[in-house]
Amino acid sequence: MLSVTDYPLAVFGLSFLLLLISVWTGALLFRRWWPPKDSIRDDFGVIQTATLTLLGLIIAFSFSMAVSRYDQRKSLEEAEANAIATEFLRADLLPGADAAKVRALLTDYFDQRLLYYTTRDEQELKKINVRTAQLQAALWSAVAAPAAAAPSPTMALVAMGMNDVLNAQGYTQAAWWNRIPSAAWILMLTIGICCHVLVGYGVKDPKEERALLLVLPLVMSIAFMLIADIDSPRSGAILVQPVNLLSIAELVRPR
Repeated sequence: MLSVTDYPLAVFGLSFLLLLISVWTGALLFRRWWPPKDSIRDDFGVIQTATLTLLGLIIAFSFSMAVSRYDQRKSLEEAEANAIATEFLRADLLPGADAAKVRALLTDYFDQRLLYYTTRDEQELKKINVRTAQLQAALWSAVAAPAAAAPSPTMALVAMGMNDVLNAQGYTQAAWWNRIPSAAWILMLTIGICCHVLVGYGVKDPKEERALLLVLPLVMSIAFMLIADIDSPRSGAILVQPVNLLSIAELVRPR
């Protein structure tokens, strides 16, 4: 299911609005209800600094989580391309009719995998997944029958290659589902709101420093947007491009 974090621009707009409201809540409402005293300003500064440091660490950890997942998706795309190319070559080890059938199925399968990486439409993605499952069943049957009819180390090699092709798709799917947990987003946003309330509360003159009160919400919102962009496999600008699959297109689609 799609969520707000699947849309980086929505993350930016929502977080900027919430953080802006938070900083002005601290600057106007809380200062009016509990005016800050000079006697506690030093202690307040320690609390404010510690809270902002905690927010910075959580953002850094979340960014690291998003980047590691992005790198994993890129690595698995490379592994999937290698598995398909290897099995396409190993099809030469099959009898003539079986080899032609496996190559034709692998070509269709290759096209579906390319579509999987490039489509952003959820309805189209469902069709791709259904077609992929059908092709996987057909591919396994295409190598299982000759391997069972004439067991040999050569047939075992072809079957192992097909197993790698099918497993690669499963690993890729799991990696694309592996996102930053919702609890981490909620925690990050909650601490961000608390920090902005404290920042607004610590401002000496909100009217004179209104421009400065926009800086922190803007910077934090950009950070949230960047994390959402990297973490989202199908939205935003930072996406995994199927460069390795495209590099084997001439092999899998012979002229």
